[in-house]
Amino acid sequence: MAFSKNINNVFSLVFSEKNIKNAEKYILYIASLGFVLHLILIFLNSYNLIEISFGESNLLRNPISALYTPFSFILIYEAFLLVYYIPRSFSTAVSKQYEIMSLIIIRKIFKDIPLVDLNANWLTTTNNLQLIYDLLGILIVFFLIYLFKKTQKKTPKRISNKKLDLFIASKKVISLLLTPILIIVCCLSFYSWLKGIGNESGFNENINYLFFTDFFTLLILADVFILLLSFQYTERYCQIIRNTGFIISTILLRLSFSTDGLSSILLIISGIIFGLLILYIYNLMAEKN
Repeated sequence: MAFSKNINNVFSLVFSEKNIKNAEKYILYIASLGFVLHLILIFLNSYNLIEISFGESNLLRNPISALYTPFSFILIYEAFLLVYYIPRSFSTAVSKQYEIMSLIIIRKIFKDIPLVDLNANWLTTTNNLQLIYDLLGILIVFFLIYLFKKTQKKTPKRISNKKLDLFIASKKVISLLLTPILIIVCCLSFYSWLKGIGNESGFNENINYLFFTDFFTLLILADVFILLLSFQYTERYCQIIRNTGFIISTILLRLSFSTDGLSSILLIISGIIFGLLILYIYNLMAEKN
């Protein structure tokens, strides 16, 4: 009990309501500033006052692309918010993962729109097809997230006990350990991004997944640790399968970063559908037990 109490105190201190609100406020300030700076760079680049290469990303071609920057900061905030949600429940954390993936797709749309060629054949032009995939993808993903949250509400509530309290405390330890690691990863990703400015080989389509490739890798490792911890606190078959299924869902999301185009969207949709079905079947089994 002393372990749980000490961890809860540290967790409440680090993830206090005041800290979260301050983080949200500063992220919005930084996102707004980044949006303005991006617009200025687009203006300067349009009039050949500066010359910065972003490889194939073309983030300085159109003012619409400036939306890419604030969404990037918002996504980083959402990623750290996910760390805060980890101790609540596996399904809550997974739901947040799906929301992050939807925001990544939306951010990508802002980058794809300026690349569209309205005079070309939409079914044979790569950039035009990519926009279609992303638009259809975000609609499907958004609907699947709605279904997941709706199914999540039907999940039987856990009765608090000593084992459950220890398990939650253990997950809070993982969240506390993940926080500084993610800050370091975020800083290293930003450093790599700065190094790539002006270097055409340093920027390609993977800019969409900068930081998030490492972030989801860490999430998978964290989920595996949580799964191993859960064996100490539960012997229920359906719960073990549910937690394992959510890890597989996260792996599918992570695999989507290794490809692009339709394959990437299909992996994201497949990952969410798999998680949704796992949760639905778990609820059916949990109701009968």
